[in-house]
Amino acid sequence: MRISARANSLKPSSTVAVMNRAKALKAQGVDVLNFSAGEPDFNSPQRAKDAAIAAINANQTRYIETAGDLASRELIAGFLRERNRIPGVTADHVIITSGVKMALYMAFQCLFDVPAGDQEAQELLLPVPAWVSFAPMAQLAGAKVVELPTTPESDFKITPEQLRGAISPRSRALLINSPSNPCSTMYTPGELKALAEVVAEASRTVAPDLVIVSDELYQNIVFGDVPFASIGSFASVSERTITINGPGKSFAMTGWRLGWASGSGEFGKKVVSAMTKLQGQSTTCVPAFCLAGLREALSHCQSDLEVMRAAFAVRGALMYDLLRAVPGVKVARPMGAFYVFPDISAHLHRTSAGGRLLSGAADFAAALLDEQQVAVVPGEDFGSMGHRHVRMSFACGEDQIRKGIARLNAFIAGLR
Repeated sequence: MRISARANSLKPSSTVAVMNRAKALKAQGVDVLNFSAGEPDFNSPQRAKDAAIAAINANQTRYIETAGDLASRELIAGFLRERNRIPGVTADHVIITSGVKMALYMAFQCLFDVPAGDQEAQELLLPVPAWVSFAPMAQLAGAKVVELPTTPESDFKITPEQLRGAISPRSRALLINSPSNPCSTMYTPGELKALAEVVAEASRTVAPDLVIVSDELYQNIVFGDVPFASIGSFASVSERTITINGPGKSFAMTGWRLGWASGSGEFGKKVVSAMTKLQGQSTTCVPAFCLAGLREALSHCQSDLEVMRAAFAVRGALMYDLLRAVPGVKVARPMGAFYVFPDISAHLHRTSAGGRLLSGAADFAAALLDEQQVAVVPGEDFGSMGHRHVRMSFACGEDQIRKGIARLNAFIAGLR
């Protein structure tokens, strides 16, 4: 019996693979310093946990509305109108999903058609480096991924001119992720407005169906002098933007598997309706008791969020300063989220102390783990230029950051 070519085309997640190997080594007693984590090292807010437990005890354990209960969707809609300044969002413009990843997956399924015959595929315009799952999920939906490369010198951001040059009649969606995974850099409000104007102009000329998918999962983990902005808040694209978010990273609720997608105007209602049909034929709905915890987190747990945000600000500054002092390593200053994406290409094509030839980031990461017990994520799966980079998470204590960069220095000192 065979497995479908579609399923076989998927590669395992590199971030999960590194995390699992680091955990396995730790279980064997190896002193691994793990910088692969894609989740906060904090606990979910106690009030959110208590609310979910109370909901279970109140027997809120049955199916609910496919798109999520009205109270939760109204709360999220208010959040989007007031904090994100996205106009016209109501409960009818919101669907609550089993995590942000599922929201993205369903959005792509509802945007892209699988090409028939010799028909050309619709395109996802993807600034890279980009989170490892964006491209595979879009390709599963039938899309062709068009990469828009960036560099540390540009703070890993595309320009309006670059976007304008990439748009074609087949362009269906532009993916925006600010703050970014894996780079932790952010677009300024002015930069987002300029990109929005390019999309609006293209929609009137070469790409009438072009929309924006904005992954804003790290919205609340922001530090530095760049304020967060939603690209869907700009009038020129508010009714052609799908905004995706959730509590996982902001409130350390990754395992709760909660996310949401929203739009504005008639397009917003249409895409949420399509996603609701898809959810009804797949996961059905999210657990009611989890939504009790979500409402509590969004309404009453800002102080928990602020403690975490302040810690990440300190850790990010520390990791940035230490990495800048590592010979041959280039790194952009993190402005949000909890990652850095250092360029280690100056050390490629050298040989480690243990005898491994470093042909790319995967070799660099493997040797670093084997020889110095430091786990980082190789950059290859974050885009075509990722072989020059590794991703490091600072969702860990300051002492671990200092020890880890010291081991990285020792590793580089041993290269020949």
